[in-house]
Amino acid sequence: MKSSTLRLPALCLGLLTLAACSKGKPQGMPQMPPPQVGVITAQPQNAPLTKGLVGRLSAYRSADVRARVSGVLLKRVYKEGSEVKKGQLLFQIDPAPLKAALNAALASLAETRATYLNDKIAADRARALAPKGYIAKSSLDDAEAAERTAAAAVKAAEANVQTARINLGYADVTSPITGRAEQQQVTEGALVGGSSQTLLTTVDQIDPLYVNFTLSVTDLEQMQRAEGNGDLTLSKPDAASVDITLPDGSSYGEAGTLDFSSTAVDPSTGAVTMRAVVPNPKHTLLPGMYVTLKAKLGEQHKVYLIPQAAIQRDTVGAYVMVVGAGGKVIRRDITLGTMSGGDWIVTTGIQPGDKVIVSGVQNVKEGIEAKASPWHPQATQASHAGAKAPAGHASGK
Repeated sequence: MKSSTLRLPALCLGLLTLAACSKGKPQGMPQMPPPQVGVITAQPQNAPLTKGLVGRLSAYRSADVRARVSGVLLKRVYKEGSEVKKGQLLFQIDPAPLKAALNAALASLAETRATYLNDKIAADRARALAPKGYIAKSSLDDAEAAERTAAAAVKAAEANVQTARINLGYADVTSPITGRAEQQQVTEGALVGGSSQTLLTTVDQIDPLYVNFTLSVTDLEQMQRAEGNGDLTLSKPDAASVDITLPDGSSYGEAGTLDFSSTAVDPSTGAVTMRAVVPNPKHTLLPGMYVTLKAKLGEQHKVYLIPQAAIQRDTVGAYVMVVGAGGKVIRRDITLGTMSGGDWIVTTGIQPGDKVIVSGVQNVKEGIEAKASPWHPQATQASHAGAKAPAGHASGK
C-alpha cells in the first residue's frame, strides 16, 4: 500500500510535465515562405502611335490615251504591258485626210494673202490720190475697208493652217506620261476619234504607288483627346510612315510616307480618308492590290511598355500585379493602348517606379507578401523550356 501511494504522485507529476511540453509546440501547418516573382521597374517613355489597317494600292498617276482626231487606226506601235516614256509613239491614225486638210488650209491662206496684197495696193493708191482731190472720200473709205477685211481673212486662214497642223500631229498618238501601258482597247482598222474621243489604252505610273486607307472617327477622336492632354504629338503628314505587309504575310522592304489626310468624314463609312506614297522600284506592288499596313501616325509621351506576360484580365478589365512597400502585392487596373513588339503600351494605371510582376504572377494574389527579383526574358524562356522537358531530364537525381 505504501509503495502504491508513492507511485501515484510521481505519475501525476509526469502527466503534468507532458502536458506542459505539448502546450509549447506550435499548432497547425508550418508557414510557407513568400513566393518568388520576377519584376520590372516601370518608367514612363515615348512610344510610336501605330494603327493596324487595311489599304488598297492605286497608281501614282493614271492617264487615258484617247484618239483626238477622227480617222482609221493604222497600227499599235508599243508592246502591251511594257514600260513607255513620256512622248513615246503608241498608235498611228491614218494621216492622209489630215494632210489633205492641211494642204487645203495652206491654199486658202495663200489666196487670202494675195487678196490682202491687192487690197493693200488699192488702199495705198487711194491714200495717195485723196489729198489731191482726185478721188472721193467715200472711195478712200471703201479701199481701206477692203484692206482691213483682207487682213482679217489672212489671220483666219493662218489659224486654220495652225489647226490643221495640230490635227495632223494628233495622228501620231503618244504617251502623256512615263509608265506602264495597258492592253489595247481598239483594234487596227477601227474608226476612232470624233466627238467620242475613243479610249485607246491607259498608261499607269506605278513607281511610286499610292496606298489608300481610312481611319475611324473613334481612333481620330482618341488621338485628338490625347493631343489635347499633352500625351500625344501627331506627326506632320510628310513625317508619318507606313509599313506594308504583303498578302503572303511577308514584309515589304520599302516604307511609305503619309501625304494626304482628308478634312471631312465620309458619312457613309464614318471614317477619314488617308493616303500614303510607297516606293515601288522593282514593281513588286501592283495597283488594285489589298495590303495590310501599320501606320505610324504620331508619338505618345509618358506611357509604359509592359511585357505581355504581365497583363491580366478579368470581368473588371485589364490589370497588373505590383510589389509595393513591404513586399505586399497590389493590383493596378490599367488602360491598354496598342501592341509594340511583344509589349503592351499602357497609358494609365501605372505609376513611375512601380515594380510590375512579370513572372510568377500566377502564384500571387493581392495582399500577400512576395519576394521580388529583376525579371529577365531569357530566364523565363529557359524555365518554360525546362517545364516542357521530359521528367528524366528535369530531375537532378
